[in-house]
Amino acid sequence: MNKNIGLVLLTVLMMFPQIVETIYSPALTHIAHGFRVSPEEASQTLSLYFFAFAFGVVFWGRVCDIAGRRPAILGGLLLYSVASLIALFSRLFEVLLVARMLSAFGAAVGSVGTQTMIRDTFQGTALARVFSVMGIALAVSPGIGMLAGAALTRFWGYQGVFAGLALLAATLIGWSVIKLPETRPENVKTAPLMQTLAKMIMDRGIWRTAFLVALFNINLFSYYQLAPFHFAKSGLSPEMLGYSGLLLTLGVGIGAWVNKFMLKRNANSAYLVLLAAITSIIGSIVIAVLLMINSKSFMWPMLLIVMAYGIAIPNILASALAHYSDRLGTAGAVLGLFYYLLLACGLALAGWNQHLGIVLMCSSILALPLAFNAYFRGR
Repeated sequence: MNKNIGLVLLTVLMMFPQIVETIYSPALTHIAHGFRVSPEEASQTLSLYFFAFAFGVVFWGRVCDIAGRRPAILGGLLLYSVASLIALFSRLFEVLLVARMLSAFGAAVGSVGTQTMIRDTFQGTALARVFSVMGIALAVSPGIGMLAGAALTRFWGYQGVFAGLALLAATLIGWSVIKLPETRPENVKTAPLMQTLAKMIMDRGIWRTAFLVALFNINLFSYYQLAPFHFAKSGLSPEMLGYSGLLLTLGVGIGAWVNKFMLKRNANSAYLVLLAAITSIIGSIVIAVLLMINSKSFMWPMLLIVMAYGIAIPNILASALAHYSDRLGTAGAVLGLFYYLLLACGLALAGWNQHLGIVLMCSSILALPLAFNAYFRGR
């Protein structure tokens, strides 16, 4: 096993799926106008993205176990680059949807591939701390994506966004070819997919994990999905939407720092997830009230929402596959399938509802009993 794993490159690769999605967010209103579709239809591109992402996680997870971690990551990045070029030159909304789904399928390798490589190399407390550091890095992702997307949209419209995405993927391909090691253990067990799927379907702990990950991600991505249209209705510019990404960066960063601080003092992971769920409910209630009175300051309580995300996600993921150490790639793929399908369904409902406050309240309230259950089981 290669201990010189190259955490800088892996960190960028783990950030990649989130960055490329948040770059896309400021372009949603331009896409709705350019392709002459409704906000509801434009919003659904995000839910379709995650449906394809879910199946990409399964595919690349299997490739990780069968062919190796490095070939999987290179293949996913190449597919993403090609799909971004298709989106760049598309003239029909249906072609754009297909291109977005292909790009999501490729981007999924940034999630399952990097998590598998990290789990190859670290275990126990060290693994939790690495995921905590990754959480801090992920905190930067929304700010980078939103600001870059706003700038590209301002100067070149949604075409500039897709050109930038293709260039980013090509850059990561070159970097990975030169620097990315192979961490696949020599004695790795390529577990049968259907056997692993059947085992995990019957695992209540896996479903609790999948729902928690999905619900906290719905809170985050529903903002990227719905906020552009709330900003437009309030007369706020796409640049302001981009700057709001800095606020999200601050919030996730604070949450990740709090998480790291508490872990160093041996705080219980389940307790931190419960704390995050309560924090998320408080933030969602405030946002719902502000949107009801048409206040333009609704983005400020998002600090609480994204702080909760920064605290919860590293703790949920770090212990998610403790009982599947003999099949990490395949198990990680199946887990990803579960929570990304749940996320896609949640975002489809959010796109239909078009009310950010209601979406945040529902997902936060649903997360609370799951967090309580995990906490009391871990005591």
